[in-house]
Amino acid sequence: MGEILALVEARLLTALGEPDARAAVTFLGTDRIEVLRFVDGDVVRYATLGMSAQPMADPTAVLADPVKGPRAELVLSVRAGLADTDKVLRPLAVLAASPQVEGVVVAPGASLDVGEPLWPGAPFSSVLVAEPGGLVEDLELDAPMDPVMFLPLLPMTPNEAAWKRVRGAQELQERWLSHGTDLRDPLRGSVPLD
Repeated sequence: MGEILALVEARLLTALGEPDARAAVTFLGTDRIEVLRFVDGDVVRYATLGMSAQPMADPTAVLADPVKGPRAELVLSVRAGLADTDKVLRPLAVLAASPQVEGVVVAPGASLDVGEPLWPGAPFSSVLVAEPGGLVEDLELDAPMDPVMFLPLLPMTPNEAAWKRVRGAQELQERWLSHGTDLRDPLRGSVPLD
């Protein structure tokens, strides 16, 4: 487990540079989750470290496979200086612990909700899990282990989350694209959904 996390951290550092801060959160009955903060110009990125230590298991499986299964870490990018986004550390750790705590498999297209604003005053309490491979490349592990995916998180307003449940992730992403939505703006409003 420690070896995997060392490789994951090395991949994050290669892709994002040296973190300027890190925090650790431990929930009862779970492994420790760290959140690393990287500043890149006017963008701050938060990446989890610890979610990939165990493969995510199908909640319907009788026994969780300790080796095979999808592995992931979460990455959130927001514009710096517009909101107190450092308060997202605990909500991010909660999302990263959800496979261990709730037995969910976090995959692209999924919605994750923390039930409260992601940071003080945030118009978002949920995120859309986007496709991996853009910012941080997948990390191949020795067979039979699945690679570690670095899943970007896109904050959603409550209206966007409701629309996504009805229309799907693809249509919401197309709507954001067609309206030129700045998904890194920590204060943005909902995209028009008419």
